[in-house]
Amino acid sequence: MVTGGGGYIGSHTILQLLQEDFNVIAVDNFVNSIKGPFAIPESLVRVQNLTGKSVTFYGADLCNKASLRDVFSKHQIDCVIHFAALKAVGESCRLPLMYYGNNVTGSANLMEVMMEFGVKKIVFSSSATVYGDPEYLPIDEIHPTGTSITNPYGKTKYFMEEIIKDQVAANPDWSSMLLRYFNPVGAHPSGMIGEDPQGIPNNLMPYIAQVAVGRREKLSVYGGDYPTSDGTGVRDYIHIMDLADSHVAALKKIFEPDFVGVKIYNLGTGNGATVLEVIKAFEEASGRKVPYEIVGRRAGDVSSAYCSPKLAETELGWKASRGLVDMCRDMWTWQSKNPMGFRLE
Repeated sequence: MVTGGGGYIGSHTILQLLQEDFNVIAVDNFVNSIKGPFAIPESLVRVQNLTGKSVTFYGADLCNKASLRDVFSKHQIDCVIHFAALKAVGESCRLPLMYYGNNVTGSANLMEVMMEFGVKKIVFSSSATVYGDPEYLPIDEIHPTGTSITNPYGKTKYFMEEIIKDQVAANPDWSSMLLRYFNPVGAHPSGMIGEDPQGIPNNLMPYIAQVAVGRREKLSVYGGDYPTSDGTGVRDYIHIMDLADSHVAALKKIFEPDFVGVKIYNLGTGNGATVLEVIKAFEEASGRKVPYEIVGRRAGDVSSAYCSPKLAETELGWKASRGLVDMCRDMWTWQSKNPMGFRLE
């Protein structure tokens, strides 16, 4: 079962799961996805077209336990991949209660229903924000978490990690993986599915793409005075298809008979890129100019964050294989084919 299955990471992961012959049940509440025919997210309609396989879908909300029980009562679920969360750093600083209610209470509801129905495996979509302002780089899995988190979004991911650890400690027959993503970008190379944020994009790459396609006038670069090579923030960008592949690897690992307890993995490339480097790469990939303006720093942002992905390579047999050029090219293919995202013009 995949929560948030209609969203950006959920839809790309479901595509890879279907291609690996997993049976997938998706749930989504349409907060960040567009309804297609028959009340199924348009993203999953396209996933089915791309794979020639079907997804079982339910419109369910983690804040509504009854809607979750309805899904669990109809299927024998072996594992939950939990993506469903609000995820904008800046928005979480303005609307913290909304983030705690959805991300923490909703996740706890999900795990309570899992308990009721005897589902004991969960792969959790966590975030590099749990590391806060990094004490050292590259960030490895033993880097302190929870001590210098700069925004409520990151705190919700940290709290959920702790709740899952406590749940697994109290129930030794449970097992979990906590996957700490760095910055997922790009799209499926077909251009059929990609990132389609509702409203004004809160992340860099979709904003750049919308400027390039003419939907927005210019990009605001938050902060030009960071201690980096060009003064703009450094992040570890990972191609969405590499990230999707990592979930297939995680799922295969958690189903191994001797897998117990909680395992934590960083998911990134191990390389950082500045905002201006991303803009330049996107301009080259798209052949379009991306006008930008450097403005003040944004609340909750850190100067630099990139990971050591070695543990995932050693234990999951997974490694990111796509670079920034691939990320920008595939993102442009998606955006140029779908200027208004999943909305049918």
